[in-house]
Amino acid sequence: MYTIKNKFSAALVLLAILTFSCKNLATMNINPNGVDPATTSPNFLMPTIITATGESVIGLGYGDLAGVMQHTQKDGWSSGHNHYDWSDQSWAGYYGILRNADEMLTKSKAAKLDFQTGVAMVFKAYNFGIIADLWGDAPFTQALKGEQGAAYFQPAFDTQKSIYLGVIAMLDSANTLLSKTQSSYREVNADQDVLYAGDVTKWRKLSNSLALRYLLRISTKEPAIAKAGIEKITGQPGNYPLILDAADDASYSYIGLSTSDSWPTATQFSTDLSNFTRVKLCSTLLKKLENFSDPRIDVWAAKVKIPLVIDPGVADDYDQTIDGKRHISQKIATDYRVKFGLPLDLDQQWVGYPPAWSTFEFLYNLNPSLSQGSANPHASQLNNIYTNASGPLLKVRLVSAAEVNFALAEIALKSWNAGGTASSYYYKGIKASLTTWGVGGSYDSYVATSGVVYNGTLAQVMEQKWIASWTAAQEAWLDYIRTGLPVLISGPAAKRPVIPVRFTYGNNEVLYNPINSNLAISKLEATTYSSDGKNSNWSKNWLQQGTNKPW
Repeated sequence: MYTIKNKFSAALVLLAILTFSCKNLATMNINPNGVDPATTSPNFLMPTIITATGESVIGLGYGDLAGVMQHTQKDGWSSGHNHYDWSDQSWAGYYGILRNADEMLTKSKAAKLDFQTGVAMVFKAYNFGIIADLWGDAPFTQALKGEQGAAYFQPAFDTQKSIYLGVIAMLDSANTLLSKTQSSYREVNADQDVLYAGDVTKWRKLSNSLALRYLLRISTKEPAIAKAGIEKITGQPGNYPLILDAADDASYSYIGLSTSDSWPTATQFSTDLSNFTRVKLCSTLLKKLENFSDPRIDVWAAKVKIPLVIDPGVADDYDQTIDGKRHISQKIATDYRVKFGLPLDLDQQWVGYPPAWSTFEFLYNLNPSLSQGSANPHASQLNNIYTNASGPLLKVRLVSAAEVNFALAEIALKSWNAGGTASSYYYKGIKASLTTWGVGGSYDSYVATSGVVYNGTLAQVMEQKWIASWTAAQEAWLDYIRTGLPVLISGPAAKRPVIPVRFTYGNNEVLYNPINSNLAISKLEATTYSSDGKNSNWSKNWLQQGTNKPW
C-alpha cells in the first residue's frame, strides 16, 4: 500500500510540472498578492510622492538651511549647519521623486484622470522648482527619459530661467485641470491624498500659490514676465484662488510609529538623545522673538534651565549653583570672554547660540558638559514638543498662508496689483503664522508691539516672513538670496564671511555628465568668496547675477 501511494504521488507531481511548464514564464513571474505596475491606479503613487517631497523640505528647512538662516545652531557635529562646510550636494533624491511623479502623470493622462494629472503636475513643478532654486541650471526637458535609451544618459542642462518658466507654465496647466467641480472628477481616493484628502479646491490653491512663489522669485530678473503673471493671478481670484487662510496650508502631520515616519528630532525610538539636544535656538532669531514679546517663542523654545549670574566681590574661583541659578565670579566671566571673544549671555530666560561663533560650540556659555550635543543648561533648547514623534504642531509645511500673504505684501510694495494693500497682507501674514502655531489669540497684542506695527518697508515684511518660516527656512534663504533681507552676518567660524547662495553640483554630475555640468559651471559668476573653484556655494547663478544681492 505504501508503494502504491508513493507512485500515485509521483504521478501527480509529474503532472503538475508538465502543466505549469506549459504556462508563459512572464505570467508565472507576477506576484498574485502584489501590485502590477502596469495596471495599478496612480492614486497609489500619491502618498509616496507627497511624503518624499515633504521629507526633503523638512530636511532643508529644519536642517542645515535653518542654520544658514540663523533659526537654529548646533553644538555638536555642526560643520554643515553652523559653518556652511558643504560638499558633494547631490540632487539624486529630487530626481527620484520626479521619476515617481512623472510615472503618476503618465498613468493619469492615459486613464484620463484630470485630478490625478493635476496633482502630479503640481509635484513635478514643486521638485523641479527646488532643483532650480538650489543648483541653478539643471536637466529639465531631457530629464526622466533614461528608459528611452542612451541618448538621455547624459541629459543637457536647461537654464535656471527656463526651468522657472517651465515650472510656472506647468502650474498654470494644473490650475486648469483642477478647475472643475469636485463631483466632476473620477477615482479620487481621499485616503491616498495625505495632504488634502482629495479636496480639489485646496489643490488648486496650492498650484496657484506655488506659481506666485516662482513669479516673485524671478521678479527682479524678469519684472515684465513676473508682473504679468502675478497680476493674472491676483486680478482673477475666482479663477486663480490662493492659500490665504491657515486652514488651507499645504501641510500634513507625522504618523509617529517609527523613526521613518516621525518628526526628525523625535527621541522615542532612540536611546541617543543628541539628535534633539544638539539643536539650539540661534540668538539671531531668539533675541528678535524676545524683543517683540513674540508668543511663538514659547512654542519653539524652552527657557534656560540654569541661568548664569555674576556675583561681584567674590573669590576668583567662585562657582556655585544656588536656588536654581549658577553664580560665578567676574574673573570666570572675563576669562571666558578673553578665550572665546564674546561675553556670557546672562539673560535669565532665553539664551540662544550666536551663529558660527566657534568650532567649540559645545562649550558655549560655560556649559559644564564637554560632550558634543549635550543638553546645555545655560542655553535655550528647542521646546520639548520637538522630542515627540508626532503632534498637532509637528507638520511638514510645503506652502503656508503666511508665506503667500507676505508675498502679496511685497508685490503690493512694488506697486503691482496684489488685490489688496501691503499693510493688509502684512497683518494677514502675521495672523496666519500665529494661528498656525496655536497662538492666534495673541494677535491683537502682538501687532500693537513696537517694531511689529507696520511701517511700510520691505525690510519689515521680509523680517516677519523670515520669522514665520520656522521649520521651512529654505524659503527664507531663497528670499534672502533674492532681496538680501533680513540682513544676516555670518559668524566668525563660518567657512566664508558671507552666507552661501547655492548648492554645488555633486560629484556624480561632474564625473558622469562632465560636458553638460561643466557648461553649467562655466555660466556661474565666480565671486570674491569662490576660492574653492567656480562650482562653489558662493558663486552666483542666473537669479543673482547683476543684482548685487544678497551681498
